[in-house]
Order: sequence, then structure tokens, then C-alpha cells
Amino acid sequence: MTNKSPLLILMLALGVFGIITTEMGIVGVLPQITQKFGVTTAEAGFLVSIFALVVAISGPFLTLLASGINRKVILLTAVLLFAISNLVYAYTTYFEVMLFFRILPALFHPVFFSVALVTAAKLVPPEKSGKAVTQVFAGITVGFAFGVPLTSYLAEKVSLEAAFLFGAVISLIAFAGICAWLPSMPVSEKMSYGKQLSILRNPRLWLQISTVVFLFAAMFSVYSYFAEYLGQVTQMNGSWISIMLLAFGLIMIVGNFLFGGFLQKSMTKTVVLYPLLYAVVYLLVYYAGPSFLWMTGVVFIWGIVHSGGLIVSQTWLMTEAQDAPEFGNSLFVSFSNLGITIGSALGGWFISQWGVHQLVWSGVLFAMLALLTIVLRIRGVGSDRQADKRAA
Repeated sequence: MTNKSPLLILMLALGVFGIITTEMGIVGVLPQITQKFGVTTAEAGFLVSIFALVVAISGPFLTLLASGINRKVILLTAVLLFAISNLVYAYTTYFEVMLFFRILPALFHPVFFSVALVTAAKLVPPEKSGKAVTQVFAGITVGFAFGVPLTSYLAEKVSLEAAFLFGAVISLIAFAGICAWLPSMPVSEKMSYGKQLSILRNPRLWLQISTVVFLFAAMFSVYSYFAEYLGQVTQMNGSWISIMLLAFGLIMIVGNFLFGGFLQKSMTKTVVLYPLLYAVVYLLVYYAGPSFLWMTGVVFIWGIVHSGGLIVSQTWLMTEAQDAPEFGNSLFVSFSNLGITIGSALGGWFISQWGVHQLVWSGVLFAMLALLTIVLRIRGVGSDRQADKRAA
């Protein structure tokens, strides 16, 4: 087991990479999808929101139900469904079929994440578990950095089918690796449903959940239409959009470590300032949008700040979910996807009402709502010294 651990962790990270590529790769190919199926941009954006909505609704419940199932079975089922779904995306000629096959893999999205993180921690000695979990979690950032732009590039330079086949191949490789190297892992100790659900009685947790929803809505109300914005407002062609998606993803890696450092210095200040910072970024996106030169520079700033939302919101939520960390992480996955659903839906509505350029104001609106819930959370526990210490 020890000799195979690095390869197994790589396969788990590859599985995460494939899931992110499948979920968010749609963002970079929305123009091609609108052409292929003859739908509007707002309708194509529903492919983003329906996936996120299913994750949001089913995440915590399916994670609880799967907590007693053999981990290998869960992991293999999830990556196989993602592979099959990508094959369907590549060859279906019906938009309704594509929508249906966004729902199926979304059911296993949060379950795969929670199980993969637990599995990675068990593959190595306790003192190395944190590093192993970080390596698996890195699949998210790498998915944004390479999976999303590569999907866009393949759709532009080869075909839309090739873009989706890339996602299928990634998931199949992860399936083969997990199948070959991961032994059967039945669950020996299981936390009761009641104990896991008990954290939901904490009102502070619900304020933090609201913050997660609004932050992700702020992030993805605009990012979900990244390709459309650059294409219509900045007048970039498909090649330049692919380059910008790659630059955005690569700079996210830097932003992840940057905001991680800020959180170590002061969680409260970082959390309070984050939505304000994002609102400023959206003002830059709005005014720089029509300028090709200025917008290329703003994309780098946007990517750095965007990546911070992942670690800022997850860290903020987990301060009140430490008694049931796995269930807490499933809540984060679920409600962050609810935020994506709400954000992408409202973003599509803004586009249909006022055009693509006005899209950024939906992001500003959600950023201000996130700031409101953060302030309410901090003021609401002014007498709770222990909670204040955890958030300091």
C-alpha cells in the first residue's frame, strides 16, 4: 500500500481534475454549444446551473447515505459516470439529453470529493495526511488552470466532440488507476447520522452557509459567462479566449496560496475584505471590458481574486463545522454549488435583460450580500469568545 500511495493519490487528484473539467469546462464552450443546439446563451448557461443545482440539493444527503458504503465502490462509480456523461456530451444531438446527463454525474460530485479526501488521508501515515489531502484538493485548481482552457481550446481548434472526449479520457484513466491500485475499503467506523446532523442546529453556521452561497454566486454569476463576455464585449476570438482561460486558471494557483497566507494572518479581516475586493475587480472588468489591452491585464487580477473565494469561503464555513468535518465539507460543496446555480441563473437573466456588458452588476450585488452576512455573523457572536478566537 505504501509504495502505491503516491500513484493512488495522483489518481484521486486526476479524478477531481476530471470532475472539475466536466463541471466547469462547459463555461469555455458555451458559444459552440449555442451554435450546435440552436439555443440562446441564457439557455446554454443552464448546463452550468443545473449541474450545480443538483449538487446543492443532493450533496449532504447522498454524502450521509454513502458514509457506510465501500469507498472503492463509490469512487469507481463516480468517475465512470463522469466518463459516460462526457461521451454523451460529445455525440448527442439533443439539448435535453445533454441536460439529463448533467444531472447524473452531479449526484456523485460531492460524494466523490468527500470520499476521495478521506481515502487520501488513510493512504499515508497520519503525519502526512494533510499533505495528501492538499494534493488531491489541488485537482480543483489544476482543473481550472488546465482542464477548462484546454476544453475550450479543443472545441475551438478541433471540435466540440474532441473537447468532451478529453474529459471522458481523463475520467477513464482515473477509473483504471483506482480500480487497479486501490484495495477494497469497507467502512469500519461510521459517525451516526444524528451526530453529523447536529451541527445544523448552530445558527452561526447558517450565517456562514449564507456567506458561501452569496460568495459563489458573486464569483460565478460572471465567470459562468467568461467566454461570452470576452467574445462580445472585448471582441476576442476563440483562440484568445482560450489563452485568457488558461491565464485565468494559472494565476488562480498563485491566488490560492496568496489568500491562504492572508487567512493565516487574520481570518476575520480577510473574510470581511474579500467581497469588497471582488466588487472592485468587477468594476475593473466593467470599465476595461471594451479594451482588448486593458482586459488582458484585468483577467490576471480577476483570476487571483477569484481563486481566493474557494479557500476563504471553505475556511470560514469550517470554523463552525469542526465537530463533523466530512459532513461540513459536503455542506460546503453543496451550498457553494447552490451559489453557482443562483449566480449563473441571475447572470443569464442580466444578459437577457440588459446585455452581456451589464453582467458584472449581478456579481457586485451578490458580493454586497455576502458582506452583509459576514458582518451579521461577526456582530451576532460578539459575546462568544471561543467563536471569536476561532475566527481571529
